[in-house]
Amino acid sequence: MRKRLQNKHDHAEVNRQHSLDDQQAVRARDIGLLLFLTLLNFINFVDRQLLSSFANWIVPELGLSNTQFGLLTGLVFIFFYATMGLFMGALADRINRTRLIAFGLILWSSLTALSGAAKGFASLALPRMFIGVGESVLTPSALSLLSDRFPPRWHGLAVGIYGMGVPVGVAGSLFTVAYLEPIFGWRGCFYLLGGIGIVLALAMFFVKETPRRNRSSIDGQTAPRPSFRTIASTLFVALKNSPSLLLVVSGAVTANFIMGASSFDQLWLVEERGFDRLEIAEATGWLGILGGVLGNLVGGYGGDVVKRKTGLGRPVFLAIILLLIAPINIAFRIVDGDSIWFWLGLTAVFFQIGCFFGPIFATVQDLVPDNIRATIVGFQVLMIQLIGIGLGVTAGGITVDWLIAAGVNEPYSLTLLIFTLISLVSIPMFFVAGLRFERDRSALLEKMG
Repeated sequence: MRKRLQNKHDHAEVNRQHSLDDQQAVRARDIGLLLFLTLLNFINFVDRQLLSSFANWIVPELGLSNTQFGLLTGLVFIFFYATMGLFMGALADRINRTRLIAFGLILWSSLTALSGAAKGFASLALPRMFIGVGESVLTPSALSLLSDRFPPRWHGLAVGIYGMGVPVGVAGSLFTVAYLEPIFGWRGCFYLLGGIGIVLALAMFFVKETPRRNRSSIDGQTAPRPSFRTIASTLFVALKNSPSLLLVVSGAVTANFIMGASSFDQLWLVEERGFDRLEIAEATGWLGILGGVLGNLVGGYGGDVVKRKTGLGRPVFLAIILLLIAPINIAFRIVDGDSIWFWLGLTAVFFQIGCFFGPIFATVQDLVPDNIRATIVGFQVLMIQLIGIGLGVTAGGITVDWLIAAGVNEPYSLTLLIFTLISLVSIPMFFVAGLRFERDRSALLEKMG
């Protein structure tokens, strides 16, 4: 009898293990969705960065000041992108996410094409506002989909791969400058990108929604969708009771000050480092792909490994990486353009962008309840874009114009160096957040039942 009971127990344990293994399995269609969403993220960032990449054409042709250019690449776009991102995240927690992404893609692509007809600041600012609304849909909805498709142990890597769209998209915008501007002109490139986005939106319309893990109950019934009020109150409780969540959000904002100011990189490279505008766009694009892809893989996979092996949060790994490359990032803004440290620094900028994505967005989703995953991404995007990048690029433009008026030598270099140093404050924030991760996660889950 005892032996039969033991055999039954062993059999049940084997079945349980098989069930767990099935839950951890990654299917081909999951990878297919990940790659398609990564493609959309790539298009998203080509679109977003095209204005910065064409700075050496658009600024003189439209007669823009550095402050006006900073507003166009900063608050004019980012205010709508960031504020609507929170709403779109909450919406993605309630409705069909694939259809929502298709709607956003059509909106931003149509307005990108319209931007190609701009005649001045005002006619470029208006479409940029609503491009921000369209683009705010993608990341909250996409990361929510990936969280439902991939097992938790691979969330960091999946988010990291999706995040490759960021540095590779930035590189893609520079390749557009280097290879397509001589053929189509800067206006034609805007028209072309808008058309490609509309075609991809039609394809996205036919992608099926993924069942939400948190909506399925034990008896197979679907739980009701949370109300906006429930989503908002859950988010408030999570932020109030999780110091590590607040530290991750604050660190992400601080780290992105330099990302905002980097909108002036192409102007800096031409005006103060003496590069040809087409040649440096091409070189930056290739180094962007090298550094960005490597950064996404290192950040996504490395963060997952650290979390599994040590029990510490992924931000600890990110803090160590940022500390190691900090001297290179500082030297990059000081040395001449023919120095090896300059080229290493240019690669390190994209490596940092890529490395950032997986650990940060996987961490914030791990720290909160399932029913606000898209909302917390929207909130994170709001903070990063509106305060970090928005303040970085707008303050950067004002600072450059002020330094020029004051007769300062190399105003772009000094501005970018200052914002690089400010961004280093994020390192201790990430380190402490990673140390507290498991404690805060357990406490929050216990508090919220």
